[in-house]
Amino acid sequence: MSFDKSNTALVITDPQNDFLSPDGVTWELVGASVTENRTVENLEQLIAGAKAAGYQVLVSPHYYYPTDSDWQFGGTVEKLMHDINMFSRAGTLSLDEFDGSGADWVEPLGKFINDGATIVTNPHKVYGPQTNDLALQLRKRGISKVILAGMSANLCVEAHMRQLTEDGFEVHVVSDGTAAAQHPELGDGYQAALTNFRYIANGVRTTDEMLSELQ
Repeated sequence: MSFDKSNTALVITDPQNDFLSPDGVTWELVGASVTENRTVENLEQLIAGAKAAGYQVLVSPHYYYPTDSDWQFGGTVEKLMHDINMFSRAGTLSLDEFDGSGADWVEPLGKFINDGATIVTNPHKVYGPQTNDLALQLRKRGISKVILAGMSANLCVEAHMRQLTEDGFEVHVVSDGTAAAQHPELGDGYQAALTNFRYIANGVRTTDEMLSELQ
């Protein structure tokens, strides 16, 4: 399989402090997986490599606003995210206290995402891109192939992979450009995601393999 910058883009989900920083609210659950996979380092290499080779980079972030606090039901992790104020922002039109918050981009990725060329979509509100404009942004740019990485493997990454596949995109997942929670009762989210990546995605590659193909 070959990639071409005219029809291929890198999509990163949730490259935010609450997932990827030791100070983030989920670090106790995801930190071991993030560290083992070198997720932040690999995302930095992926974004830098894609941009250097002329590929478009899009970010699909996760934000919650005060008006989301009165939702009446949710799944296990969805409820947890609300309970711990994960990805919390002051409002849809406000960046008050955003810098350095759990919703902000993890360093060193911020310098790439804030370069004026990266497309940051509307937030997805649960896991998948059905509720944001990611597919629209891709299609308007003539993108048919997606290289997918980010957080978290068995939640937002997998949900994006599934929906983009259903929407007719060719999706390739970067296996060490993601990570997931390891929970004694819920299980190992990363290993669960790897199984589904292999079953569903058009390809599963490491960061080094993907960078080699993009050059």
